[in-house]
Amino acid sequence: MNKKLAQRICAFALALALGISPGCAGKRIAQNPQSGRIDVQQQGGNAFSLEQEVQLGQQAAAQTEKELPILPESDPVSQYIRQLGQRLAAHTPEPKFNYTFKVVNQKEINAFALPGGPIYINVGTIQAADDEGELAGVMAHEISHIVLRHATSNATRQQYAALPLSILDAVLGGSSSTYAQLARLGLSFGAGSVFLKYSRDAEREADLLGAQIMYDAGYNPYSMAEFFAKLEQEGGSRGPEFLASHPDPGNRQQLVTQAVQKFPKKSFGRKDSPQFEQVKSVVAKMNPMTGEQIAQWRQKQQAQMRKAAMEQIRPSGSFQQLNHSAFSMGYPSNWEVFGDQKSAVTIAPKAGISQQAIAYGVVVSAVQPSPGSTLESVTRSLVNSIAESNPGTQVADTGQLNVSGMPAYSVTMRGPSPLSAGDGQVLAERDTLVTVQRPDGSVLFLVFIAPEQDMAALGNTYAEMLQSLQVR
Repeated sequence: MNKKLAQRICAFALALALGISPGCAGKRIAQNPQSGRIDVQQQGGNAFSLEQEVQLGQQAAAQTEKELPILPESDPVSQYIRQLGQRLAAHTPEPKFNYTFKVVNQKEINAFALPGGPIYINVGTIQAADDEGELAGVMAHEISHIVLRHATSNATRQQYAALPLSILDAVLGGSSSTYAQLARLGLSFGAGSVFLKYSRDAEREADLLGAQIMYDAGYNPYSMAEFFAKLEQEGGSRGPEFLASHPDPGNRQQLVTQAVQKFPKKSFGRKDSPQFEQVKSVVAKMNPMTGEQIAQWRQKQQAQMRKAAMEQIRPSGSFQQLNHSAFSMGYPSNWEVFGDQKSAVTIAPKAGISQQAIAYGVVVSAVQPSPGSTLESVTRSLVNSIAESNPGTQVADTGQLNVSGMPAYSVTMRGPSPLSAGDGQVLAERDTLVTVQRPDGSVLFLVFIAPEQDMAALGNTYAEMLQSLQVR
């Protein structure tokens, strides 16, 4: 289940717990009127600590590198990009991150940054750069997204706005790693993540700070704006992938001019390094993979991984008990519980978490309805939130039942799974939402998740888990 309702709940609840107001997430910049220098200013509202951001980026990078063809670190192109990146990163303001720079063997022009430091540059971007300043501009721009914490700011803001319900007991527990907490909630920060599709405001900020980084590192800041303008003009097959996630904020050249006009005058000229010329010669002879070829390669890998993981996913014949502050429930002894006694929890086999989304398992949390709400209306709101978060999801069946002596609703939905079959087709998924009224008036809800083709094998286990549920 991609971009799960649970991810919305988690970030929303964490924001509530931290006293965060919507729309104020992350850092912002200001230009000193005297020196013209760009100052990075901390504003409240990012639900992630710096430590969480770094850990999240590291784990997301590990996942990303399973899904993309990355050039070896010993490759001359990789070595050059790493050296260029570190030269630029030496001129970043606080917070200082441990940046890594890697090359994706992909034809399309693109570059992206993950939280806390990882940066990826496509071979096609190096091929398209006419001079070293243009390449440095792309990299300085991506570095700026990391400094300004745009990815986690987007996550905080978008998740906060996603679910207009008060959340109970959904603050993450401290026993799990940040990645495990996020992965169980389907929060994706990979190369295709919606959270790395920046707003025009974020692009403007990255342009301004990136221009300063380039200036300080000895590169002409105008090269960045010129390269982006060239992408806009070329369009076609060369530009859209980068521009889809990096929209033009408008008047890029004017923005760069304003950013550096008060800086001490500096003569840049054309100073391509010998290393750049050598690398340009190397990449000119390369035939990188297209996005379509990479997708086919990744689908085959996913099918192989799914086949190997099925033995781990299959529930054991024995159950153990989860005693939560809001409920108790039995679950297969070979599955894991992510969360604690006061948090939203996910019960899933470790192999059931695929691409940072839940493919197999059960999400359990609670909501506090607004005054006058009925169990039916709360259920509808949850169904709508799930459908909005997972395009293509449709309601297949609804019904009423009794759970733990309390009235309950059951809604079966069908939609796309995060898993793919061996032929590249996305598997169909079945999600069953069960809502039950708690004695205090809040609503406990469970989402049972599995690919459609595997639900028959898991149906008895899910039914037994629901029958064992005791609401407190």
